[in-house]
Amino acid sequence: MEITKETLIGEMLKEDMGIAYVLMQCGMHCVGCPASAGESLEEACAVHGMDVDEVLNQIEAYRASVK
Repeated sequence: MEITKETLIGEMLKEDMGIAYVLMQCGMHCVGCPASAGESLEEACAVHGMDVDEVLNQIEAYRASVK
């Protein structure tokens, strides 16, 4: 699965629950919130005042490390 800024948080977590840890480490502690499942990565980052490109890079680094 390719993860982009438009990918929904719920889709990412369904693909790999390890991404939840990455998001929490970045400061997105509401990963378990039902509303977050329907938000895109870009929307969730905007709500939390986070740089979506930085978070996406962290997710990509995690995914590369577990291959």
